[in-house]
Amino acid sequence: MLNQVWEIQGSFGLENLKKSTRDLSESLSPKEVLVRLTATSLNYRDYLMVIGTYNPRQKLPLIPCSDGAGVVEAVGSEVTLWKKGDRVLPIFAQKWMDGAPNMDNLRSTLGGPHDGCLANFGKFQEDGLVSTPSHLTDKEAATLGCAGLTAYNAVVNFGGIGPGSDVLCLGTGGVSLFALQFAKMMGARVIITSSSDEKLERAKTLGADVTINYATKTNWERDVRKVTKMAGADLIIEVGGAGTMQKSMMSVKPYGTIALIGVLAGGESSLSLYPILMQGVKVQGVIVGSRADFEKMNRAIEQNKMKPVVDKVYGWDEVPEALQYLQTGKHFGKVVVSWE
Repeated sequence: MLNQVWEIQGSFGLENLKKSTRDLSESLSPKEVLVRLTATSLNYRDYLMVIGTYNPRQKLPLIPCSDGAGVVEAVGSEVTLWKKGDRVLPIFAQKWMDGAPNMDNLRSTLGGPHDGCLANFGKFQEDGLVSTPSHLTDKEAATLGCAGLTAYNAVVNFGGIGPGSDVLCLGTGGVSLFALQFAKMMGARVIITSSSDEKLERAKTLGADVTINYATKTNWERDVRKVTKMAGADLIIEVGGAGTMQKSMMSVKPYGTIALIGVLAGGESSLSLYPILMQGVKVQGVIVGSRADFEKMNRAIEQNKMKPVVDKVYGWDEVPEALQYLQTGKHFGKVVVSWE
């Protein structure tokens, strides 16, 4: 059986991301599931993996993309969780089932070091999959595994927020918009930033309570303080990294949480740690989540009929263009590739 794939060949770089075919055995181990993949969503991690920044020692060739959605095509002899025709989503870290991860769990991730979902078919252990929320299309559901689950854990498991809490979301990418939606689900007030007034208006339609254009209000941390009556935000969805961390530390309340998720504005910098120390601020790195977290999130999404925000859908032949568009930062929500 031939499997149509995209893979990074020879060396890193978008120019080395090429369509290819691989032989795929139709035989399955007892607990293995063959999934016909239909869509993937793009994360900044995927772009960094392709250009070689994320892990310069990653072995090639590699099928990129950590997220996916599809339909069960066949199951092994001992599989009890799935049957042919079930709609499923692969989990990001294939060995991380529940609780805190260990290093073995964190080395089982799709899209590097293991082959990802930019393929027509994929084989997974039966516990490496979860059910797709029934009200979502595969294009929508393919956004959940990384960005959705990261935001869910930041808001629900680490954020400690509830009705009346203040949550600050930086930017309008996938994680930030998911965090906005989950925070509203929890009854929080959401402040969101962007350099685009148009994007801020769109964020209001998702429930954003306060919008700040950081291009025109460069000292946006002061605006956050004003909005919160000088108290600061309970939770900050920090996707900028070192480039915005200092302002985030000035925006968070004493004993509040900064959920450190991305490094879009830089990964290294000289920072003053005094605000963290003097205000008892918790800086929590968020690395997606476990299978159990994924299932809990999906139940919440289904119960609330929540819809992921998909900015643009590209076709199978347009993967390099999709990654280039992601890199520009012009997207509002998630960028998806679909081949059905």
